[in-house]
Amino acid sequence: MSIELLRALSKAGNYVAAAFDGSELVGACFGFFTAPHTGALHSHVAAASPTTVGRHVGYALKLHQRAWTLRHGVGMIEWTFDPLIARNAYFNIGKLGGRPAEYLPNFYGGMTDGINAGDDSDRLLLRWNLDAPEVAAACAGVPQVADIRALPEALGRSDNGPVEGKSSGELVLVAVPTDVERLRVTDPGQARQWRKAVREVLGGLLADGAQVIGFDRGGWYVVRR
Repeated sequence: MSIELLRALSKAGNYVAAAFDGSELVGACFGFFTAPHTGALHSHVAAASPTTVGRHVGYALKLHQRAWTLRHGVGMIEWTFDPLIARNAYFNIGKLGGRPAEYLPNFYGGMTDGINAGDDSDRLLLRWNLDAPEVAAACAGVPQVADIRALPEALGRSDNGPVEGKSSGELVLVAVPTDVERLRVTDPGQARQWRKAVREVLGGLLADGAQVIGFDRGGWYVVRR
């Protein structure tokens, strides 16, 4: 993303922000407004330097983005993320209180970067309803905690990969690998199995009208049919 494009986005009234540690850039976030009738900001990039792990830079950027968006009279932010990356799912759903709205298979097509190379670019479209009670609580440091005790597994996990369940309960769990980025290096075949399984199970549930209502740190989507 070039400085020139970011400057143009900012001048046009869109969101561009950065986090600094002294003079060092350690995080950045930018988004652009969607079609007028949707009344939302699409957050395209939000990233923090690996040197800031544990300092909550990404969280601070999202809180700033929320406050900025509300000041501009907009009550919704949306963005996409890889449903297989457990830490991102927990951050977006558990820590921020966002809710996935749509499963997007191979959304960007083939990608050649070091993170996505060799895998389809499936994404979840997440909507962050800025005035929702669960979002306000999450942004105040009191996120909802998903209780997964005794819930059946629509998709489970084993050492050999995903295990499809047969559950028909109202609330079900959908597993993701604990570290898919490492798995893409150590066992690319199993990483592809996970992509296919989560696409079929989680994507199928969302297409049928189910809702993701939480994400457990252990790597489980909580889905209400």
